[in-house]
Amino acid sequence: MKKKVKVAILIIGNEILSGRTQDLNVSFLSTWLNINCGLSVQEVRIIPDKEKIIVFNVLELSKNFKYVFTTGGIGPTHDDITSKSISRALKTKYTFNKEAYKILENYYGKKNFNTARKKMAKIPEGSKLIYNPSSAAPGFIIKNVISLPGVPSILRSMIPNVKKFLIKGPTSFTKTIKLHTVESKIAKLMSDLQNKYKGKLEIGSYPFFKLGTVGVAVVFRSINKKIINLSTLNFLKKIKAYKIKINEIE
Repeated sequence: MKKKVKVAILIIGNEILSGRTQDLNVSFLSTWLNINCGLSVQEVRIIPDKEKIIVFNVLELSKNFKYVFTTGGIGPTHDDITSKSISRALKTKYTFNKEAYKILENYYGKKNFNTARKKMAKIPEGSKLIYNPSSAAPGFIIKNVISLPGVPSILRSMIPNVKKFLIKGPTSFTKTIKLHTVESKIAKLMSDLQNKYKGKLEIGSYPFFKLGTVGVAVVFRSINKKIINLSTLNFLKKIKAYKIKINEIE
């Protein structure tokens, strides 16, 4: 059975840490990468717009994961330092990319292509561009570091252009069973199943409160569909014996 391809996400931006801006990219990227590419997000970090911190995290994550996806900090303002920081981390020259420069010049027109906008054409030397159908300014990939914008709508428009650069992994299958119970009543049952399929199955439990009803959503995840079917069948048999009401199966 193929192993999961593990990746990390590095969210860069003071506005996220301050609470001024809500991050919407982690959930989208994690879901998209799993469904479309079979890539499993194993770690997420949120860091400020500080060069030393960006350099440290890019170096560490790029050594420990197949891919590192960065979001934010590739715009035209003074605090957009992600491209420069990645160049420093990977010891490559931070310079104008001719293709990116031309794309932006055509988009804005020579008259309006000012210094701030030209900054968006400066990326690590040797990068491949990730085209941007929304606002022209491209992202880039260099080695195993993929740099994307922080604006969710722009990132989502660009993400299909990332797929061709990725080595795919096995897609995970999931099944969710919603129960009218509390976690403590099914904790041992979940633990026993997790041990039985150790390394092949992930089981998560998530309490919910809906219309005055207390419940638990039990989520089964595996890259082996047969294990999903066997484990959930086993689980449902036990639940029936415990006389716990099943709310929904997804």
